[in-house]
Amino acid sequence: MTQCKLPDTDSSTRKQLEQALDEAEEKAHKSLARYKFMLFGYWAAIWTHLNRVGNFHRPNPFSDYVEIARKKGGALGKRKPNQQTQNVSPTKER
Repeated sequence: MTQCKLPDTDSSTRKQLEQALDEAEEKAHKSLARYKFMLFGYWAAIWTHLNRVGNFHRPNPFSDYVEIARKKGGALGKRKPNQQTQNVSPTKER
């Protein structure tokens, strides 16, 4: 378990930060699993903020998702912005 390196904090504050960090990670994963992409981004940002301000130095649990997105063409400069939408066929009206 990684410990917080905040100066002059008691153990209860450190435990609260660690619990909030774990909760943010869990909520981010649950949001992504439910296709709630904006909520995923929110909780991932909360996790990143808590990890930074608490000096936990935990590895980012979302880095695998970033690598997958880059492989799918999400890297900047590798695709034209509208290339994906140009290949989509028109929807059929019912």
